[in-house]
Amino acid sequence: MFDAILIRQREDQSSEAALCRLEADDLPPGDVLVRVEWSTLNYKDALAITGKGAVIRQFPMVPGIDLAGTVAESDSPDWQPGDRVLINGWGIGEAHWGGLTQMARVRSAWLTALPDGLDLRQTMAIGTAGYTAMLSLVALERHGLTPDSGDVLVTGASGGVGSFAVMLLARRGYRVVASTGRVEERAYLERLGASEILPRAELDKPGRPLDKARWAGVIDSVGSHTLVNACAQTQMDGLVAACGLAQGMDFPATVAPFILRGVSLLGINSVFRPHAERTEAWSRLAAELDLDRLEQTTTDIGLSGAIAAAGDLLSGQVRGRLVVDVNR
Repeated sequence: MFDAILIRQREDQSSEAALCRLEADDLPPGDVLVRVEWSTLNYKDALAITGKGAVIRQFPMVPGIDLAGTVAESDSPDWQPGDRVLINGWGIGEAHWGGLTQMARVRSAWLTALPDGLDLRQTMAIGTAGYTAMLSLVALERHGLTPDSGDVLVTGASGGVGSFAVMLLARRGYRVVASTGRVEERAYLERLGASEILPRAELDKPGRPLDKARWAGVIDSVGSHTLVNACAQTQMDGLVAACGLAQGMDFPATVAPFILRGVSLLGINSVFRPHAERTEAWSRLAAELDLDRLEQTTTDIGLSGAIAAAGDLLSGQVRGRLVVDVNR
């Protein structure tokens, strides 16, 4: 038997999350059995656990969009018992049981080998948040962004994706402006590499269709008015990578930035990426991320504390990343 967080649906269509004891026969189909060692608590996981977002596609569900562990059994020629692996995305924690468990049965095609230079805990300290930030940076640079282009804005900078975006951009030599609703986190963001702190209130209300040009590039994990204003303030031929919707999925904008300034809006889908892109992103994370700074963004919790922590995450009380030790 093993422990897992399981979310069930009540008769009134609401949901309830609880720490449960399960057996291997309870696991869904898959050709690889993974002994999970580390997982994470992401914004999407918090929505699923609290029932405050329509994340789960079927019940019952084990949440957790990330996991890292060791292959215990495999019917796939691609993986052998003892292989160290991780999963980001692919619908785990939404349509297929996820990572907040001690055992997971998954499809072999979803697995990524542990990248050289990182251990299992470090991959989960990075998790979908760091992986998404790197995908955003890769997209911006693929479209021509360089440190000489000008300032880069990171919204939601105190959160998981934002913290990684600040770190990665600064490490590459970009001048980073970090937008946050918690200005008391100034010292934390400056340690990560931010050159300037911008209060969230300057971006999160309705603004002008076209504003003063400030940003050569943007990594936005917030959406809604924040994303609209970021686009309106982006320079001629600037680039905006949209990878989150913490403020909302609406986009109450005009086409002015795109037509009058040639701004490009790049959508970042971290869930379903081909293996070549995943391998590139993880290789760069292993090579470019400052592991000392990684520790500054990371807090460890046990599986038993994940349900309570979900509420804290949604209320904006969590700095950086929550890494879940599923064995405590």
